[in-house]
Amino acid sequence: MPCRVLIVDDEKDFAGALRRYLESHGYAVTVRHGSKDALDAAHKAKPALVLTDAEMPGGDGFELCDKLKSSRTLGEIPVIMMSGKRTAERDQLHGYGKGADDYLTKPFSYPVMLAKVKAAIRRFKACDEKHELIEKMGLTIDPSTRTVKAGKKDIKLTRKEFDLLTLLIMREGRLLSVPFLLETVWGYDPAEYNDPHTVESHISSLRRKLGPAVAKRIVKVTGHGYRLQ
Repeated sequence: MPCRVLIVDDEKDFAGALRRYLESHGYAVTVRHGSKDALDAAHKAKPALVLTDAEMPGGDGFELCDKLKSSRTLGEIPVIMMSGKRTAERDQLHGYGKGADDYLTKPFSYPVMLAKVKAAIRRFKACDEKHELIEKMGLTIDPSTRTVKAGKKDIKLTRKEFDLLTLLIMREGRLLSVPFLLETVWGYDPAEYNDPHTVESHISSLRRKLGPAVAKRIVKVTGHGYRLQ
């Protein structure tokens, strides 16, 4: 069964073009032109990903993203926001603050958009397949609620830190390259963005939050990437 993508955009021609492109690459697509209809459609269709415009009449994409991410049943669905007007850094940061998994500024390359869609859905599926509790290194990780505990102590991780930790555990013992991590966790196109500092800063934060026993098991292989050993 093909993955379903929910497109939300009040520009019907643009939404239609996106729909045709994604369908030509094997996706099932639902289109809605307003945030209220989109929320109803998300509850009914349970899409693998939501691709929403940032500015729409009757409720913008930021509000829609916030509602989706706050939902107990829809909160894990990745959301990619798009905008041709809200393109400033503060707008993108606002989107990420609402829980967006990625942010595309119009006009954008359809192949790059497709790569981001694939990466976001891959992360979503990985979490979905690992819905049971993960107990590792003295940690209890619950992918369904995205919570981490060390004993009875809650460890507060950002969304990307949680995704990074989960991926390291799922691929324990395997060397994960920086380009692979940037594409899988952040949804970046490695051909366009390959800054190791993004990964390094999140690894550093994870080590600090998880404590020395876990930190020493997250090993950096200089010039290549990271692995959990």
